[in-house]
Amino acid sequence: MGTDKMDMNNWKQSWLQEEQSSFRGWDFSALSGRMEEEQLPWNYEAAVRAYIRGTTGNLLDMGTGGGEFLLSLSPPKGRTYATEAYPPNVELCRKLLPPHGIELRPVFSDEELPFAENSFELVMNRHEAFSVREVHRILKPGGVFITQQVGGKNNRGLSAFLLGDDAAPADDTFCLEPVCSELRSCGFAITEAAEAFPLLRFRDAGALVYFAKIIEWEFPGFSVEKCYDRLLQLQQQLEREGYIGSMEHRFMITAVKR
Repeated sequence: MGTDKMDMNNWKQSWLQEEQSSFRGWDFSALSGRMEEEQLPWNYEAAVRAYIRGTTGNLLDMGTGGGEFLLSLSPPKGRTYATEAYPPNVELCRKLLPPHGIELRPVFSDEELPFAENSFELVMNRHEAFSVREVHRILKPGGVFITQQVGGKNNRGLSAFLLGDDAAPADDTFCLEPVCSELRSCGFAITEAAEAFPLLRFRDAGALVYFAKIIEWEFPGFSVEKCYDRLLQLQQQLEREGYIGSMEHRFMITAVKR
């Protein structure tokens, strides 16, 4: 391969720097051009925009992160609410969202959302945990729940390669059909449902290091020191193939409260 100790030392130092990089909100702009997600067969953003245009009542964005995506939608002032559980993001959103007419409410339990029954015409949820019964409770009859979820097999192959027995186990129950079934049993009608397993490409190993430190629930205990030998193998794969690949898992559901 032509790899020498100088290359290996340079890589390691670079990876250690990536490991110490700070992360704010839910902003992956530091990986722009370095990480590429295969396009999904649906467009969550276009779908929620269409529902927002047709909404005259209140709407909620569950798990808004740093509020970046919600703000990009230019939602109606005075009728838009957001929830968030991660304390640093809560503090960030308390500064960013109110000037745009958006009220933030921290969440401490998926089973107890801080809203009255029948509060919303539209509830959006992108990659956030949720209780089906609580979503049903806070939606008005005829209200719409639209969610895109990260499935239980997401990045599990790459996690297993890097971490072995310490890797995050796959959850075969968190996928499209079981979640649709739970929604139906709780009083929802499913109007749209789709599932996909897109390829995630890392164009440099440092991007993977940065990503794995952030997504700690999929790469528990990851560190450059712990995974150094496997990172070297992935670096060699990168030089052969041009990228490090990982299988993602996504599903999207639109449901109406009966």
